[in-house]
This record gives sequence, C-alpha cells and structure tokens, in this order.
Amino acid sequence: MAKFNEDSRVKIPSILHLVRLGYDYLSLKDPGIQWDESTNIFNDIFKNSIAKINEDISDFDAEKCYDEVSLCLENEDLGKAFYEKLINRSGLKLIDFDNFNNNTFNVVTELTYKKDDDEFRPDIILLINGMPLVFIEVKKPNNRDGILAEHNRIKSRFQNKKFRQFVNITQLMVFSNNMEYDDSSPEKIEGAFYASASYKKPIFNYFREEQSFNLEELLREIPDELETTILKDNNLLSIKDSPVFITNKNSNTPTNRISTSLFSHDRLAFVLEFGLTYVNTEKGLEKHVMRYPQMFATKAIERTIENGVKKGIIWHTQGSGKTALAYYNVKYLSHYFQKKNVIPKFYFIVDRLDLLTQASIEFRSRGLVVHNIDSRDDFARDIKQTNAINNDSGKPEITVVNIQKFADDPSVIKNTDYQLNVQRVFFLDEVHRSYNPKGSFLANLEQSDRESIKIGLTGTPLLGADYNSKSLFGTYIHKYYYNASIKDGYTLRLIREEIESSYKLTLQKALEEIEVLKGNASKNVVYAHPKFVEPMLDYIVKDLEKVRISMNNNGIGGMVVCDSADQAKMMYEIFQKNCANRDESLNNSVIEGGESYNAKRKKESEVNTAALILHDIGAKEDRKNLVQAFKKEEIDLLFVYNMLLTGFDAPRLKKLYIGRVIRAHNLLQALTRVNRTYKKSGYGYVVDFANIEKEFEKTNADYFKELQSELGDEKDSYSNLFKSREEINAEISEIKDVLFHFDTKNAEIFSKQITEIDSRPEILKITQALNNAKSLYNLIRLSGDYEMIEKLDFQQLTVLSREANNRLALINLKETLENNVDGTNILNTALEDVIFAFTKVGEGEMLLADELKDTLQKTREGLGGNFDPQDPKFISLKEELERLFNKKNLSEVSQQEMENNIEALNKINVKAKELERMNQLLKAKYDNDEKYARLHKRLMEKDPLTESESKLFDALSGLKLSLDDHIQKNSKMLANEEFVARMFERTVISEFKEKQNIPMTAPLVRRVNGYLVEEYMNEYSGIAA
Repeated sequence: MAKFNEDSRVKIPSILHLVRLGYDYLSLKDPGIQWDESTNIFNDIFKNSIAKINEDISDFDAEKCYDEVSLCLENEDLGKAFYEKLINRSGLKLIDFDNFNNNTFNVVTELTYKKDDDEFRPDIILLINGMPLVFIEVKKPNNRDGILAEHNRIKSRFQNKKFRQFVNITQLMVFSNNMEYDDSSPEKIEGAFYASASYKKPIFNYFREEQSFNLEELLREIPDELETTILKDNNLLSIKDSPVFITNKNSNTPTNRISTSLFSHDRLAFVLEFGLTYVNTEKGLEKHVMRYPQMFATKAIERTIENGVKKGIIWHTQGSGKTALAYYNVKYLSHYFQKKNVIPKFYFIVDRLDLLTQASIEFRSRGLVVHNIDSRDDFARDIKQTNAINNDSGKPEITVVNIQKFADDPSVIKNTDYQLNVQRVFFLDEVHRSYNPKGSFLANLEQSDRESIKIGLTGTPLLGADYNSKSLFGTYIHKYYYNASIKDGYTLRLIREEIESSYKLTLQKALEEIEVLKGNASKNVVYAHPKFVEPMLDYIVKDLEKVRISMNNNGIGGMVVCDSADQAKMMYEIFQKNCANRDESLNNSVIEGGESYNAKRKKESEVNTAALILHDIGAKEDRKNLVQAFKKEEIDLLFVYNMLLTGFDAPRLKKLYIGRVIRAHNLLQALTRVNRTYKKSGYGYVVDFANIEKEFEKTNADYFKELQSELGDEKDSYSNLFKSREEINAEISEIKDVLFHFDTKNAEIFSKQITEIDSRPEILKITQALNNAKSLYNLIRLSGDYEMIEKLDFQQLTVLSREANNRLALINLKETLENNVDGTNILNTALEDVIFAFTKVGEGEMLLADELKDTLQKTREGLGGNFDPQDPKFISLKEELERLFNKKNLSEVSQQEMENNIEALNKINVKAKELERMNQLLKAKYDNDEKYARLHKRLMEKDPLTESESKLFDALSGLKLSLDDHIQKNSKMLANEEFVARMFERTVISEFKEKQNIPMTAPLVRRVNGYLVEEYMNEYSGIAA
C-alpha cells in the first residue's frame, strides 16, 4: 500500500508544484552538488550565477563577493547588511531584478542547517543564485501538534545564536498543514502562513490571493521521467500512480496556492525587493514582511496611476497598517517612477500635531529620511523648491505635513514652475475628516501642482453627509474591511462594558452633593469636581487592576477619555494623591512565613503610574516622551481629552474608559485604539461612562450605508468476543452507511471532506465507525471467514481511521483553546482576594456594520450555490430567509437589532453550509454528477425506496453506467423523449429489481423513471434544476 504521510501528501506535491513554477530540482545525493555548511550557500551555483548576471566579472571578484556575503551574514543585525546587498541594483549584483528570470532558481529538500551539535532540516528550501532565501515547513492535514509545534520550534531555533547566519540569510518562510483557514479559531492552527525571519518569535501571516493567475501560462509541464526521478530520490516511487498523490498535485491545494502567490517569479521579485523592511522598535530591530492587503493595495495604486488616474482612496480598517502601507509605496513608487526617468517627491498629510509626530517616528523607524512641515510658510517654500529631496544622502525621503494651523488660509500656494521630471505624490491620512471642500487647503494643494497624485487613506470612510470623500479624492482604489482584519488576526473584536447600577448611584449622589454646594453649575464644572471625579477614578483603577489579574497580564494599560480638559487635570491630580504615593510600607510588607502569593499578585497588578496628555500641558517633547513611556509599559494609565484619539498605536492599550460622547468617525477612531493585537488578548474593552450606544448606532448606520453603496444590496443578490456472521454483516452495512457520503477510496479527498466537519458528535460518529472496522477486521480473521474480508477495504479504512482520529483530536484541541480563554480568566480571578466586587449592567461585543454585511453576503452565497433547489431542506431555509426579510429591516444597525439579525442569519447560514457540505459529499459519490445526487435525495426523502443508502447508491451507480454507455453510443436518442422513457424504464427494472434485489412495484418504477427522464431531458435542453 502507498505511503500516506506528510511527505507523500504535502511535501512531494509541493516540490513538484515549485518545479512547475520554474525551480529546478537538485538532489543532495548528487556528489557534484556542493554547499558551504556554515551558510548553506551552494558555492558553485552562486559563483556561476553571479558571473552570469554581472558582465565581465572575474573569478577573483566572484570569490571576493562570496567572502563578503559570508562575512556580513555573521553580523548581529537580523541580516540587514546582507539584505541591503541582496536588493542592490548598482555595482556588483547578487540578484538580477531587471531581468528576474535571468537568475538561477532551485528547490532542494531536507537540507541540514547545522552548527556544532545543533541542527534542523526544513522540508523544502528555495535557492536563488545558490542562496537559501526561502524555506517551507509542511505538515499533514489535521495534525494536532503540527502548526503550533512548528511555531514553538522555529521560535527556539531562531533564538539560538548558533543559527544566526541561517536566520540572517532567510528572507521568507512558509508553514502549512495543507488545510483551508479556519477563521473562527483562536490560534493559527489550520492553513498556510508566511513570515519573515526573526531573532524572537516570527509573526505568522495569512495570505488571501486577490489576483487571478493564468496557470496554463505560469505552470510548466513536468516530464514524466523528472517526476519519477524526484519520487525515486525521496524513496517514494510507490506513490506515483496513487489517487492520493494525484489529488495532491492539484495546483489549488492551500500549500500550492501560497507557493504560487509568493514564489512565482514576478511575485517573489516584488516581495524580495519591495515587501521586506527593517523596523527599529522599542524592543529592538525587527524584520517585517508586507501584509497581503498592503501588497494588493500597492499594486492597485500602480494600476490606477498607469491608467492615468491621479487620485483615489484606500479604505483599510484601523489597525491594518496604513502608515506602513505609505512606506511600502514610497519604496515601490520610487522604483516605478525612476524607470520612467521621473523623480518622485512624497508627502504624508496629517491634521494633528500628534499625528505628525507619530507618522514621523513610524517612517524614521523604517529608514526613511523625514522632513517635517507644520506651518503654511514652510509648505509654500517646499512646494516651490526645484529639488526633489531635502537630504544630501540620496536616501528615500518623505515630507510629513501637519495642516492643522493653515488649512483655512485663503491665500493660494501656487507653483507655475512645473518640472516635468518631478512627480509629487500626496498621501492624505484619514480623508474622511478635516479636508473641507469649502476650505482652502484642497484648493491650495490642487493649485500647487495640478499634476500631483493624491491618495486618500481612511480606516473609517465617509460618515454622515458633511463632505463626500469620493467626490474629493476619487473612487476607492482598494478596500480592506474590519471583519477581514479580525479574521487575519491584525485587529481584535471590541467589548462594550456598561457601568454597574450601584456605581451609577454613587455618581448620582456625588452630582447631588455638588449641586448643593455649587448650585446650578454647568455640567463641565460638575464633572470636573473632585466629588464626581474621585469615585469615577476609583472605579477605573480597580477595574484595570482586576482585568490585569483576570488576564494574568500586568502589561495591560488603560486610557481615560475625559469629559473636559479640566476633568482630566482633576483626575490626574487625585490619581497622584491616592495612587501614585501608596504607602510603601504596605508594598514592602512581608507576612510571617513569607509574602503570600495573592499579596504578591495584587502588588504586581497595581496601577500606580499615570500621565496627563493635554495640548496645553508640558512641552511637545515631554508629551512625546510620556507616550513612549506608556508604550514601553512604564506608565499604567493615560488621561486625555482630545489628544491620542487618532493615530495613537499602542498594542498594550486594552481598556478604553469613555467619559464623554465622541461623535461620528472620531468615535470609530477612538474605539479602535484598543483593537490592536497584544499577546493573548482576545478582545479590546470599552468601558462606557457616557452612554455612547446611541451615537455608536448612528455612526454604524452611516458606515453601513457606505458598505451598501460599495457592495450593493444583498437582499436583491440572493459485546461478545465472537460475533455471528449476521451481526458482522449488519455492522459492515452500518459502517458503509455512516461512511456513505465520503470518498473512502481516496484518503486525501476523505481527509479534505472530514476537515469541513466542525461538529464533534459528527466526527465522533465517523471515528467510531472506522475504529469499529479495525475491530471487525481482527474478529473476521480470528473467525477464519476470509470471504467477509472482501466486503470492505479494511486496510484503507485503517488509514482513514487515523485521519478521522486526527481530525477529532484537532477539534478537541480547538475547543480546549476556546474554552481556556474564559476558563483561565475565571480561575485567575477566583484565586485572588476580591479587590473590588461589582456587577455590570451588561457587557456585549460592539458589532460594526460590516459584520452584518458580511453575514448577509455569506448567507446569500450559502443558499445561492445550492444545486438542488427542490430539496425540502433548501426550500425551508429559503422560506426562513424570506420570512426574516419580510419581518425585519435588515438595514437596522442598532446594537440589539444587529445582534438579532446576525444571530438569525448565522443560524440560516450554518444550516445552509451544512446542507451544501452534504450535497457536495453526495455529488462526489456520483463522480460530481448533480443529476444522480438529486435523484438519490428524491428517492431517500418521503417514502424512501430503501433504508440502505449504500444499496441505493449501488443501484443508481449501475444505472448511471448503463445509461451513459447507451447515450455515448447514440447521443441523438435524447431528441426523442418517448423513446428515452421506454429505454430508461427497462434499465431501471434491470438495475434495481434484478441486480440489487430492491422490491419495485409498477408505481415505484414510474416514480424513479419520471425523476430520471426529467433530469436527463433538462440537462439536454439546458434547463437549470
């Protein structure tokens, strides 16, 4: 029997796919193939390739180049010096980016990465000009420990300093268990993921292809003898003709798809040169790889410019990396325009001083030279300059402009001295606000350079009807919604916490006391009074301490959006008095027998540092330092009024305390301050003191309208040791029926089919049947009744049993991971002495409108793809959806209505998905012939023809074989329906009654024949089912 493991199922098919993509296979057993074990560079290939892509290079220069590369790989710089050499287009080149196909592409397997006694062997390695720039690790589907174990292994390997040279030379990595992504999983345990190298823990990214490839042109044919050579080299010649191997060679498997997306020559050239960057962070140097939405947005901008369009909007949700996107475009568009002998000049326009600071830090951390402008005069001088860059080094540059102070200046900045070889590119951040068409800034910008390119960036598109972003900045160039960002793990869902009623009473009492003291004071004065602020602050501090304990993470920080600057000042003053100067004797106390665990945990979770961030408090540099201190976990709590509500990116910020109503896009901006991923946090939390629910619903309604205009109206688009022979026969029949819908001949297809099952009871039923088959096999052998062994392929079922048990284990693991999140939090809280007991009025997820839109679309697609509209289950679901449309307004976006609508739609969607899964399984049984799948269902519905589906399948399969043979010999017979009916009826009687012994009365024969004739005649006439 052919092997059925990760080599035969994933690795070899993946190698063959890479060969089809243009990588030549090298056998490490070939004595003529040599490599340097200290770097794993293949010496001869490297030198020959360097000589080929660099004209007139001497052997001495090639050897010197090799020595320099080897030397720089020893640096403790995450391969930065090597990467700069790698992408250098001037001087001696390591890669020919001008003619990428001129390079040498190889694929090898199981190359040992070894230093002293430590070693590891990636499954697949890609060599470019002899340099091992990429490796791929594969696991078989439903391998319980596969991807998670690989996460941990690669982390420990890359932290090992002995492997520094190998980490430094590696540009890209892929990890795959050849499964489709499970977007509901809390961990990345199913799918194909990509990452860049890291000395710490590589960040695994999803890749969802958005472009269509012409695979006929892209993939070359593999000669049969080459395939045989590769299989023989890997001792897997036996799998050559196995159905499993043939199935896995499909270019559409998850591993092969991501290989096409990342390693086809054009795409790899793009990623290597423009999709990697080094970032200086608080925690040291990191290497980042372009996220797939940034990649496709960059290519979309290029297409837009290529088509002569000078403006457009990128709608990428908050937290998805818009500043990084601008950086990647500076890198790519510089190259794009230089090819046209044009020098680009880049600007990043913001409307807040803090955003200028934030953007400048982000760009500098990635190596750009940053020129800041925050006055109109400086901007006017810059626009009139004739030079393309401000620095003398020739490095890539961007000018960050803060328009806050000069947006309404009526005088026009005009530059009539156009330079034909200079192209200005303006990235305008958050174009949904501040760019008033009635103001002067846009007019000034247009007058300054009518040939400039203007790219608007937004995470929260036009909300309300004040300005129309699209009329000002053009149509959307690329879109990446909030839900997609959550699925990809770049942002978190939000939970809104209402304040407990008893606490509201405390605040009410404070308000009444203030009224007595101050009379009818304005609300601002009241809310800034110590009697109001102190209990509010007490709640906030204790709540933040509690969440740190419950999540077992003292790095979690909070931010309070105050009702006024005065309230923020008062809150900070009281914090300094009550929290910052807690009695040190208490903190340092040690009880008899040592400090208690609980006391230690409480002390570690204490909130005792805070910062006040207001535009009129402290110098700009001081505020900048405080923000950096918060990011470095040196400050626990921030008090703000208007600052830091936009553009502030601190992943540890997981608690946002809203003390005032924030409106429209500013509300979405503020809420998404807490949606960045951070360690194992599953949500961002919004604690609502100001009752923002109504404003959120209004904002969400506007957001939903924008989605409607972009995506269209979904409504319209829609026992005993020895068993008797009879008992064994009965169990064999039962096993056949349980497995009936699955392809038991091809283990790979079977594995894919059960991978679609998330129900533990259902997969348990399958594993029990398969495990029972193993037991039966031994019992039959023990009884000596070898005739019965022929009734099932017991060896094959043993293989399938392993797959089903693996799937069951993975489902159990997922359930454990999901349950552990809440279970651990409850346990951590329960172990502590209660710090502050309270009961919330409510806690619920804040649903953005695109989730409703997404659910509508999924439900419509789930029902729209059904090939059997006569199925009673389908009819029932369709009627259920129609009732929902008639009963409810699906455009309602109040939180309660949205939750109800999403819940109702999800129920329909789950049922539709399950119906489609069962339909596809049944269709596969009949070689994907929908006619017979529908016929099978009709005959098993009301008054089933037989209780055994497997018996019905045998009859219908024989019928199909016989009728298709008749039609193949005489296709014109379908033009005569009466003849067809008579001939079909004879065949029905023969297959059902005579061959399968199914009792058939005359009415039953007519019933079967009627369905059969109708299916064939509809197909012949081109009538849809």
